[in-house]
Amino acid sequence: MQEFILSYYNWIKSLHLIAVIAWMAGMMYLPRLFIYHHQAQQGGEADKYFKVMERRLLKGIMNPSLIAVWVLGLLMLVAIPGYASSGWFITKFIAVIGISGIHGFYSATQKKFEYGDKPKTEKFWRIINEVPFILLIIIVIMVIVKPF
Repeated sequence: MQEFILSYYNWIKSLHLIAVIAWMAGMMYLPRLFIYHHQAQQGGEADKYFKVMERRLLKGIMNPSLIAVWVLGLLMLVAIPGYASSGWFITKFIAVIGISGIHGFYSATQKKFEYGDKPKTEKFWRIINEVPFILLIIIVIMVIVKPF
């Protein structure tokens, strides 16, 4: 199995990176939609529009990308299991778990917006919008520089 995965490693890594880019685009855009949704009048045209946009972004792009990131990432780990004991990988893995947790939080929040609730504040969404990007910076540095 490991040999088979290694023979397709560069394809797996390429698809993994594509999935990461799609996922991160959604992770940075969904909180912006929440900010705009906060400003929309409940039950109005904009409110309905944001509900559709948020649902489609989450279900059509973010969730499939999240799944692909994890599946492909774990396949790469099967191919090169030695990475699991490297400091850079452990740091990266913790950051990925963090982003995944934020994804879950966003998903729960989308459902709240769907049902007419407007959780948190616009200021909160402006601040939290930066967290996945900061974690992404850590991940990229860990993967490229491998400082540990």
